[in-house]
Amino acid sequence: MVEVHGTVADGFEPVREAFREGFERRGERGAAVAVHLGGRLVVDLWAGAARADEPEGPRWEGDTAQIIRSAGKGPAAACLLLLHQRGQLDLDAPVGSYWPEFKAAGKERALVRHLLTHRVGVPALDTPLTVAQALDGISGPRAVAAQRPQWEPGSEHGYHAQTFSWLLGELVLRATGRTLGQWFAQEIGRPLGLDLWFGLPPRQAARVGRIAAVPAPSAPAAAGLRTRPKRSVAEAYADPESLTRRAFEAISAPVDENEPAYQAGELAASNAIATARSLSRCYAALATGVDGGRPLFTPATLTAARSPESDGPDRVLVVNTRFGHGFMLHGPSCPLLAPGSFGHPGRGGSLGFADPESGIAFGYVTGGLQKSVTADPRAQALVRALRSCLR
Repeated sequence: MVEVHGTVADGFEPVREAFREGFERRGERGAAVAVHLGGRLVVDLWAGAARADEPEGPRWEGDTAQIIRSAGKGPAAACLLLLHQRGQLDLDAPVGSYWPEFKAAGKERALVRHLLTHRVGVPALDTPLTVAQALDGISGPRAVAAQRPQWEPGSEHGYHAQTFSWLLGELVLRATGRTLGQWFAQEIGRPLGLDLWFGLPPRQAARVGRIAAVPAPSAPAAAGLRTRPKRSVAEAYADPESLTRRAFEAISAPVDENEPAYQAGELAASNAIATARSLSRCYAALATGVDGGRPLFTPATLTAARSPESDGPDRVLVVNTRFGHGFMLHGPSCPLLAPGSFGHPGRGGSLGFADPESGIAFGYVTGGLQKSVTADPRAQALVRALRSCLR
């Protein structure tokens, strides 16, 4: 029996039980989950090993942070939406008005909103980058600016798994003179006291656990999710020439995500590092406000975050997906709490979202990476338990 640490408010006990079951039935190694209600922390739990590849090693602590992969896309997108809210960035302006080099190769009409909604058409690169190039802050933006789009920008959508990093990062830099990691830290992270970083500060490195692949559970422990992908999806991931593979392999060499140099780099799409408590608090701050303060998002910005801009067949993920501006929306491929929820999963397990109608914000962070992209059995079991608490 795993020892679960932390606290739950009265009425949220089912979340603790679902979290415990993640270790007993769903292959969890080490993880944390947090929930805010109306800006107040009501679930704050952690358990297991801080290093997924060392089950008997150091224990996960209350302040253990972990790489959250694409679950960082939501907080990254919040930077652009807040810049738009402040009048520093126009979602309907051509990307080239801020970033002239981006107008190359048929992208003259690409709009800022197309970057956020996975409609700009550059999910893959003709020449993938090395890890060093991906992190240098120059090669990635230069590559996506020169890349010919896979479709007319705005006409279709497909998940920009890796290139999202350079698209958003360069646009923030052009609009503000600061990197996305710097802007987030100065405008969101530090004011809110978040342990959530794009570019891990060296002094925080000792707090970060190690991620590793772990087996996924089989039915019936898979929280009602498909344990085997559809044939079309499996074939897309298996084919090295498919747009799916090319999108996920825009960084060509194998990445050691536990390497300090990688974690210190800024990749908004893939290497954010956070605690569950801070991931939840970030979403609470956006949607409801925390500590008695107002939400960071105005009603108009909240509408932009969660109104469907891309809804239907995804050219990269080969399933139907739904996106607002930078955030995944509730739907069959990415079940969140309710139809009005917005957030983002991380490949392998982690998940963050907010549901303004209920006042809920949620953060789940794991070190054990399972074969999930948009819906993980452990996270989904927690979401279902949370939903039961609100009936």
